Amino acid sequence: MASPVLLASRHAFGVSCGSENSRMNFGIKFRLVLLGSALVLVGALLVMITVVSQRHAGELRARLGQIDSESFGIADRFKDTLREVNDEMFHYGTFHDPAAWDEFLKRSHELDVWIDEQKPRLNTQREKDILQQIDAAYDNYLSVARNLHAQMQSAGQSSATLAEFIPLRSQSQHLFDLGQLLAKAHYESRNNLLSHAKGSLSQLRLSILVLLGLLFIFGGALAFGVYRHLIAPLRVKLGESQALAERHEKLASLGMLAAGVAHEIRNPLTAVKAALFIQQKKFQPTSPEYADVKLVEREILRLERIVNDFLQFARPSEPDLATVPADLLLLEMQQFLGPQLAKTNIQLALETSAPRWVRVDAAQMKQVLINLVQNAADSIGTGGKITLRTRHDRRRLGSGETDVVILEVADTGKGIPSEIEKRLFDPFFTTKENGIGLGLSIAARIVENHGGALQYQTQLNRGTTFGIILPEARA
Repeated sequence: MASPVLLASRHAFGVSCGSENSRMNFGIKFRLVLLGSALVLVGALLVMITVVSQRHAGELRARLGQIDSESFGIADRFKDTLREVNDEMFHYGTFHDPAAWDEFLKRSHELDVWIDEQKPRLNTQREKDILQQIDAAYDNYLSVARNLHAQMQSAGQSSATLAEFIPLRSQSQHLFDLGQLLAKAHYESRNNLLSHAKGSLSQLRLSILVLLGLLFIFGGALAFGVYRHLIAPLRVKLGESQALAERHEKLASLGMLAAGVAHEIRNPLTAVKAALFIQQKKFQPTSPEYADVKLVEREILRLERIVNDFLQFARPSEPDLATVPADLLLLEMQQFLGPQLAKTNIQLALETSAPRWVRVDAAQMKQVLINLVQNAADSIGTGGKITLRTRHDRRRLGSGETDVVILEVADTGKGIPSEIEKRLFDPFFTTKENGIGLGLSIAARIVENHGGALQYQTQLNRGTTFGIILPEARA
């Protein structure tokens, strides 16, 4: 069962306090969810960029391998094929062999087809220009070869002279040089591709570093938010709960000891009171001795009241429950205390409402209401208003939410300062000159034994409202 001290801290009074806490909790959850979503998004982007970079790296390796093979293939294939064409032409020019001429035509045609096939494979303008020069130079080479063939045919020569081979060799060397330039240009395009790839990889690396930084920042912010809004409050509450538990254990031990002492004090007080009653008969009502006896009697009665209150707090009696109208309890309070409060110009008003029923010990609940009304009157002093009312609500009591009836005592007094609020339900804490500090503690204990809760709402210089929350009963 919760202690009276916890009742004030656990229950925020009224709809405004509950909605404010709900908005605050929603704001905290929204910020944490937002940070978590940002963290997940950054992580997803990091994974996506990593996958994309790996795919680009694979494509780059494949492309570079293709360019390397094409660069060396162009040079080797062009030189080998051109050499075969030259060999066939020189063989024909040396031996005037018609088969060699036919083979020259075949090889030259293959080389011409190969040159045409390279055109769509080239990417840079420099490569295309060089290939255009090769195509033109090869046409010149074939033209020189055909002229040599026609000259040998018309002259009936069995072989060509060295001087006649010079133009053919010059064109052949020019083609070899252009083939080397084409291979070099193709390799330069590889370097350009590699440079572009390096730039892209640098950007990807920078993006990954930025995302890692954001991941670290959002992760740190999320961890800080969880610690600040969830873990830190739990640690504070745990510390407070441990301190409160230790305090309650000490109070329980002290209460058991004090209850025994109070019980032992009550018996001598009874004897003293009886002896005093006998002695006061010996004095005249107008004598000083009679006045002293009356003073002693009042103090004995005060001691008896303190002892009885303390025993009731230490060992409260079980309530004798009965189903009664809630308004009836407040009506009896108005009739019982209204005339007395009117002497200090305090109005005790009762607001009517729909009939509600509660299952209570009427005598104990009246004791609670009397204590709350007297506290309200003490807060007002003179000239004010105390309002009694009931209202229906749904609250969490015990293990679940249920329909409740709230008996409210609202005053227009000075309110409760914050330094007093912290100890409001502490036993033996009081701000009254002749008080003993058990009224609210006893009231809270009685309400607890009825399965309810005692809570309050206060504003300085505007008043305080105490509410007795009880489970609603059927009529």
